[in-house]
Formats: sequence, C-alpha cells, structure tokens
Amino acid sequence: MPAVSASKHLTQATWRDVPHLDEKTRKELLEATPPYLREARSEGKPSLGAGAIYPIALSEVLVDPFVPPPYWPKCYALDVGWKKTAALWGALDRENDTWYCTTEHYRGQTEPSTHATAIKARGEWIPGCIDPSARGRAQSDGEKLMETYGELGLILTTAKNAVEAGIYDVWLRLSTGRLKFFRTLQNLQAEYRLYRRDEKGQIVKEYDHLMDCLRYLVLNGRDIAIQQPAEQGVIIGGRATDSATGY
Repeated sequence: MPAVSASKHLTQATWRDVPHLDEKTRKELLEATPPYLREARSEGKPSLGAGAIYPIALSEVLVDPFVPPPYWPKCYALDVGWKKTAALWGALDRENDTWYCTTEHYRGQTEPSTHATAIKARGEWIPGCIDPSARGRAQSDGEKLMETYGELGLILTTAKNAVEAGIYDVWLRLSTGRLKFFRTLQNLQAEYRLYRRDEKGQIVKEYDHLMDCLRYLVLNGRDIAIQQPAEQGVIIGGRATDSATGY
C-alpha cells in the first residue's frame, strides 16, 4: 500500500465506480472470484493474495452436535505426520447435499498403532482416504504408510488432492451452507481461523492438518462414504452408542 502524503494522491476505484457493471453482473463476478481476491478486485484494496482462505465466519458454519441418522453415508479423511496426525469424520445428508463434520482425531509424536486404535474407536466399518504424497512424502513412502495402516485395520483409499480445486469446492459449500462443523471440534475451528495465504498468494503450510483433511473429505467423500451396517451402533466421539437412543 503506497504511503499517502501532501505530495501524493491515492485513488481507490471499486466496482461501484464502473458504470457499465450492473448489480447482477457485479454479483456474478464476485461469486466467480476466489475469496482471497475479492477485496482486491471489487474494492481496489491491494492485498497481494494475503488473508483468510475461507473468509466465512465460523458462526455461520457451526452447529450443535447431533446423532446423524444411520442411513447417512459416513467416511473420514486422514493426514499423517510425525509432528501431528489428524483425521476428520464426515456424514452426508444426501437430501440437502450437506456434509457435517462430526468428530476429529488430533495427536502428534506417536506411533501408527496408537492413531489406528483411536480411529477405529469411531467405527471400524467407516472407510477413509489419505493422500500418500502429502506432507512432502515420496509416493512410495506414502504407499508403505498406507499399507501399515491397512495392516492395523483401517480401510483406506488414495485421496484425490487437487489443492486449488479442493479449496474452491470447500469454499463453495461453506458459502452456500452445505458444509457444517460440530461446534465440539475445537482443533478444526482453530486451524480454520489460521488457514491463510501469504503475501505471494501461497498457502501457509502451518497448522493445516485438519484443513487438508477437510479438503480430502469434500473432494473424495461421495466416492467412499458408506451407510452404517445394521449391526453397528452409532459412533459419537469415539464411543459406540445405541442407534435408536443415541446414548
């Protein structure tokens, strides 16, 4: 942002100053613009791409926890690292095309067996997806890690990971009310607040494990999610419950 002084003049033009853009056209242009570029393009505020990737208030996204119906398909996404391993579970309300993020796993510096035990506690029948090349791993290393978790009882498939396409799909769902978080997911909320781009428009790769999981979930969830088998109880926060009573 250039400094303004007595010898300098700053003119800031917005879309409102362009007479040939009517309200309908402005709305269409804004909807087609990535969130981190909206202020720069519509208000003339030079941001260089910096700022929140999902500039939507958490108050519009959070919902009180509830027991998802057993016929809603469910799955989870897994992001593995030594410093932090994260998993995020989702349930899909097909009637309203809305994903609900229901529970999370967030722990660092421990062995795969510990993570696998915690993940299976949410329901061994629930399938998951993981990006073998995430966190800078070689594809072969990631595939070995998938094999390790498979041997520990997890049902995993390789996640599609088109980063910008995934971010756009997540933002589109958030902005249209078709992606909700249980308000009990404190780590997801913390990462959501910090998820941002730097001055060059690049994603800041810090405290983003659950944000990566969220992207995997939206991109891959419809392909892998399954309904709860009849013989299984409902899973809430790692504890099996009765599917009729919810406790």
